Amino acid sequence: MPVDSNIDPAQSIENPNYVAPEPFDNEAGDEQEELDRHLSRVMSRPDNLQRLESLTRVLSSRRLSVASGGPGTLAIDPDDFDLNILLKTLRKRFDEQGMAAKYSGVAFKNLTVNGVDVSTSYGPSVSEIFLNLVNLPSVIKTSLNPPTRPIIRNAHGIANNGEMVLVLGRPGSGCSTLLKTLAGEISQFTSVDGDISYDGATLEDMLTHFKSEIIYNPERITPNIRLNNVSREEYQNYVLDILTTVFGLRHTVKTKVGNDFVRGVSGGERKRVSISEALASRASIYCWDNATRGLDASTALEYSHAIRAATNFLGNVGIVAIYQAGENIYEVFDKVTIMYNGRQVYFGPVERAKAYFEEMGWYCPPRQSTPEFLTAVTDPNGRVARKDFTGRLPKNADEFEQYWLNSSDFKELTSQIAKYEAENSREATIDRFQTAHKAEKMKRQRPHSRYMLTYPAQLMIAVKRGWDRVVGDLTYTVVNTTGTIIQALIIGSLFYNISNTTTGAFSRGGVLFFSVLYNALTSLAEINNAFTQRPILMKQKSYSFYHMSVESLQHNISQIPVRLFTYTVFGLIVYFLADLNRTAGQFFFYMLIMSFTAFALGSFFSMISSFTKEASAANAIAGIGILILSIYTGYMIPLPVMHKWFWWINFLNPLRYAFESLMANEFHGREMPCDLLVPSGIGYENITLANQVCAFSGSIPGQANVLGDNYISQSFTYTWSHAWRNFGLLLVFWFGFAAIDALAAEFLNPVAGGGDVLLFKRGHLPTSLDDGDEKVASKEDLENAFAGLTEGEPDVFSWQHVNYTVPVKGGTRQLLNDIQGYVKPGTMTALMGESGAGKTTLLNVLSQRITVGVITGDMLVNGRALDDSFKRSTGYVQQQDLHLHTSTVRESLQFAARLRQPAHVPDAEKLEYVEKIISLLGMSNYAEAYVGTMGRGLNVEQRKKLSIGVELVAKPSLLLFLDEPTSGLDSQSAWAISTFMKSLAQAGQSILCTIHQPSATLFETFDRLLLLKKGGRTVYFGDIGENSHTLTSYFERNGARKCEPSENPAEYILESIGAGATASVKTDWGEIWANSPECEATTREINQLHEQLRRRPPKEATKHLTAKFAAGYWTQLKYVYERTSIQYWRSPEYIMAKFVLMLIGGLFIGFTFWDSQSSIAGLQNGMFGVFLSIIISSPLSNQIETFAEASRDLYEAREAASNTFHWATLIFSQFLCEIPYHIVFSTIYFIAFYFPVQYSTKPEIAGYFYLIYCVIFQIFYVSFSLAIMYFSPNAASAAVITAMLFSFMLSFCGVMQPVSQMPGFWTFMYKVSPHTYVVQSLLGVALHDVPVVCTDDELNTFQPPSGLTCTEFAGPFVNAVGGYLDERTANSTSDCRYCRYSMGDEYLATIGIKYSYRWRNLGFLFAYCLFNIFAMVFLYYLFRARKQEGKSSNIFAALKAKFSKPAKPTSEDPVPEDIYKLQPGDEAVASEFDRRTRAYSISRHDTAPSEAPLVIEKN
Repeated sequence: MPVDSNIDPAQSIENPNYVAPEPFDNEAGDEQEELDRHLSRVMSRPDNLQRLESLTRVLSSRRLSVASGGPGTLAIDPDDFDLNILLKTLRKRFDEQGMAAKYSGVAFKNLTVNGVDVSTSYGPSVSEIFLNLVNLPSVIKTSLNPPTRPIIRNAHGIANNGEMVLVLGRPGSGCSTLLKTLAGEISQFTSVDGDISYDGATLEDMLTHFKSEIIYNPERITPNIRLNNVSREEYQNYVLDILTTVFGLRHTVKTKVGNDFVRGVSGGERKRVSISEALASRASIYCWDNATRGLDASTALEYSHAIRAATNFLGNVGIVAIYQAGENIYEVFDKVTIMYNGRQVYFGPVERAKAYFEEMGWYCPPRQSTPEFLTAVTDPNGRVARKDFTGRLPKNADEFEQYWLNSSDFKELTSQIAKYEAENSREATIDRFQTAHKAEKMKRQRPHSRYMLTYPAQLMIAVKRGWDRVVGDLTYTVVNTTGTIIQALIIGSLFYNISNTTTGAFSRGGVLFFSVLYNALTSLAEINNAFTQRPILMKQKSYSFYHMSVESLQHNISQIPVRLFTYTVFGLIVYFLADLNRTAGQFFFYMLIMSFTAFALGSFFSMISSFTKEASAANAIAGIGILILSIYTGYMIPLPVMHKWFWWINFLNPLRYAFESLMANEFHGREMPCDLLVPSGIGYENITLANQVCAFSGSIPGQANVLGDNYISQSFTYTWSHAWRNFGLLLVFWFGFAAIDALAAEFLNPVAGGGDVLLFKRGHLPTSLDDGDEKVASKEDLENAFAGLTEGEPDVFSWQHVNYTVPVKGGTRQLLNDIQGYVKPGTMTALMGESGAGKTTLLNVLSQRITVGVITGDMLVNGRALDDSFKRSTGYVQQQDLHLHTSTVRESLQFAARLRQPAHVPDAEKLEYVEKIISLLGMSNYAEAYVGTMGRGLNVEQRKKLSIGVELVAKPSLLLFLDEPTSGLDSQSAWAISTFMKSLAQAGQSILCTIHQPSATLFETFDRLLLLKKGGRTVYFGDIGENSHTLTSYFERNGARKCEPSENPAEYILESIGAGATASVKTDWGEIWANSPECEATTREINQLHEQLRRRPPKEATKHLTAKFAAGYWTQLKYVYERTSIQYWRSPEYIMAKFVLMLIGGLFIGFTFWDSQSSIAGLQNGMFGVFLSIIISSPLSNQIETFAEASRDLYEAREAASNTFHWATLIFSQFLCEIPYHIVFSTIYFIAFYFPVQYSTKPEIAGYFYLIYCVIFQIFYVSFSLAIMYFSPNAASAAVITAMLFSFMLSFCGVMQPVSQMPGFWTFMYKVSPHTYVVQSLLGVALHDVPVVCTDDELNTFQPPSGLTCTEFAGPFVNAVGGYLDERTANSTSDCRYCRYSMGDEYLATIGIKYSYRWRNLGFLFAYCLFNIFAMVFLYYLFRARKQEGKSSNIFAALKAKFSKPAKPTSEDPVPEDIYKLQPGDEAVASEFDRRTRAYSISRHDTAPSEAPLVIEKN
């Protein structure tokens, strides 16, 4: 039947009345106008976008080589689709307006990539630091010339444009390295050898000029010349419509992307956003690394379809690495390459790969998927030889590689590469790319720039996006503003209506200093914000979207409105509550200085982030920076008394200029009535001002008022004439910091390179790990190991009529509905179902781990109700592999064995059993390796083995629960774990295991299946049978289609019940099961089982099984403390952060206040030295809380549920481990600070100071920090709460605002603040009996009446008030000079401190420490432990539930439908598409060149 090329199949199928448009006349003069009209019609009609969606679904499962009979082309009849009208129009416009098409394939040969050889290393510890110091020359030599090794070697391959290549291999085989190299992300490698050709262009060419063409994705740009010169906005809308339509994102355009913690689009949609974002760069080569990790099978298939659709539409190359790829995913690809320990062992068509390895001599079981088989052949423990094969089999990676190099397939590949290189010219390709890039770039953009847009255009777009982020995160703005208001109210009310007399001058300086300090503290948030966004920015940098400096500049710009709003709110409250100068000019100048100080400090901390690679390092530097900036502001230590070695800091400090401007603004023109004239009082009523002087800095003899300008000039050397100069300097600082920040972001690489490394204890580093993991034990080994585990007849666990209901907003929700089943000893039962069916929920209910909701039904052991021994008789392996990262594998197992095996079992026997489990699980090679973190520690499979081992060492005699034990593993690791579980079951262990969508071979290792559907209803419970026949026959008998022999039974049953990616059924399989004879037989079997089991004599539960914990409390405390001590010792970055902060802080503060003279300024220096010594505890508190969170979360997530130890032992262990480090490091601080300041060295003075600061105060703030951490939801919240309480305690301790100046309603805070008594204790002894000698500037000069000496005239006053007359003028009759204080105790009296309070204060502080320790325990019990026991939820959870939006979908919630599932009508479009494509492929040989079909690869 001839094909009418003028009929639009999409229109004719969907709309019978559709009238086709007139065919294009290529000779017509108005062809372009006709095309433009068609283009407008296509993009303006919503139904055309719907047809585009339909076409996308069809193309998402088509391979180019299959669709058109040849690789790299997908020919479509020119008039077939409205989409083709769009593509043809764009093509013609591109050609006519000089916009050459961008496309490229890639070929590589003899590719070898070398990297630093750090596959194994010693784990971090404090002792390692000292050893490295001892061996410093060797360490430096190794770091300068590190050993290297080939990560991948001698790889070959070719991918034409429009093709997809699948990269398969086990973790560590070099898959990621291959992808990174082809995408040009090679900074972390030491060298790249071999040839890579991008249509003739070299890798160097691409990196130098065309980096935007090659993109690596570990997970909007418009050209200069645009179609018909449409506006940039119109072009963006076209591209946006196409991308969101093709990837099913039109409904999410206005939705936040979100992340693991912020509600946004679904996981599958987020992956598609990543794809469309990458495609917006219009590159030629895309490398997608491990794209489907963490996705279920349906979403993984959807992701693969999305990439397939992209390559078909745009003709780019997709190179994808996937660990567990199903057969349906595999069939989407054109070619596949197999990596084996860095060697390439195959590259070729996907249809040929399986046969290639079968010819090599390997056997593929009937239902093993092709990608599973291809990965299995690279695993010595997973590959199986063909029984009929008589040749020599390759045994290792080298032999596999040699076989490949000698094969005909390799020769065919090399010939294809040679042909590809011959057909593509480097000069022609570079010229083509340069022409395309030139056309795409904006006007005035540099010709050789890798970016499409000019710098200002990039900045404009980046600022818009930055503002969108600000608007999108309104929660942060609201919280920040609320915190600002609270802080402003506290500070403003603390300094409420400051006195206008000289007494209030110090307070006025204090409130202005607080205003500046608030700027500094709030700007610290820039650090965390910068590191939160960094991964996204680095990815987009690799896409060549924009300069990194653009992002730095936009952040400074987009934050201006937020900062202005925040500091306006702060300033309004503080300014008027404190009663600062109420003139318009002074108020607005205050706001101006505050705002621009915030801008400068924000850029300063952003600059620190750009120079550092880790947030912890940036925070440490910023903490020291805050200390330096605040000290040298000029308030704590005025410029005249600064020491020469540090005075230069003052001139480089933007806060200094801000503070000077604020002080000058406040005191300029102010006259302050004197509140202490010298002499005055009784006996001096009749003297005149001519014989008096105000005892205040800046006073003039004979004047009752002190001029503000004189006060700031004499005390600080400030002057009003500098106010506007300082504003200009603030601008210079702001622009300077922003410029340095931009330069650092542009030219420094903020991401450290390096491969995965396994960390070992010193003395246990293996010589080689080339042999990989040891093979897990066989059935016989396990039977011998577990002999005698159970006494008497084995127990049977069963359940009937189990229902579970949880409260939800507006009612309840039933998650489990009338479920029954059993687990017999020696069998392995699988628990399966679609997402949201209740698999994990049922597992938690059966294992007694549910603390909320209502559970009904029977859960029985041997037909009897569960007793207190049930939890201790079972093990539970969680899906998440949670372990303390500083422990080794052996230590983790020993800890579990010692605390979970009965107390009467000898310790030696427990340790011997641990060694047995290590051997059985094949973990001997890395038994002394740290658990570590991903990339620096155990890999996924090793972590999963450890999780199973932790439960096995507890000797669960009844049952082992496992939740998704194969999740996140590659196919061979999943197979290794499942075969171990099978052997474990055959050895007598009962196993109940949830599993998502296993391969056929893995699925058939199970004996029995419990299948659930949404709503927690049973679909099937019973035997699986040989080759799954029992299971599949049940579904076939009840209406499902026949299961083909080659099919995966697991996928078949899920599809049958409507759970597959493309399945849609109306049959109620839950109802079918409930009415089936199989269900009736199961019920009967369970009842009979109960009757038989009840006839057994009941087993008496031993005392050690009925107790909640196996070990006694002191035993728990011993081993938890031991583990915690090791955790601290092996966290050198944490310990060294304390040490460096204490050492540098002590030295800096000590030498800042070096040899404080016994002057009035010296007294104030002594007070501020103590004040800063207290302030340094704030960053230390944040460190404590962050470190404690990891152990607390591990306990609550795993160890609490398994009753490993009591929560109080963890609290006391962390407290007891913190204290020694703090006492040692505070001693270092004491030495570095106390003696340079030259406080008294008398034993009773120095000893008391040491006792208070280095012992009592350390215990106080450590216990205070832990108490806050133990009831807070997380470390970030704890830091906010700690900062708020710390601010309260510090504000009201009497330093910044003397108690005599506090409003009456705040004096209670002075009395209850613990810091009040710390300050009193330290200052009370430090300044006790210290003689005061005023400097000449501090002496107040007055004239006595004629005929009287200074002593005769002022002596009674001095005796009554205190102070002293300068002995040089005591007997003079003129120019009497008076010093306000004679002893330090007189100064202390003015701020409410007495030496006699010291032992009273020690008692108070001791009581505060005891209170904190009690609070640690009580608050944890009240807010968290009770929740674990199911008694109540904590207040944070209640508040979150009340005010937050509904939670994002979890594993137990329905998942979004696959957008690439064929919809009604798609079948017709697909068949019509195939028919027309085949017909056109036949007829196109006779088509004239001018009428050649459109080839999508060129678009």
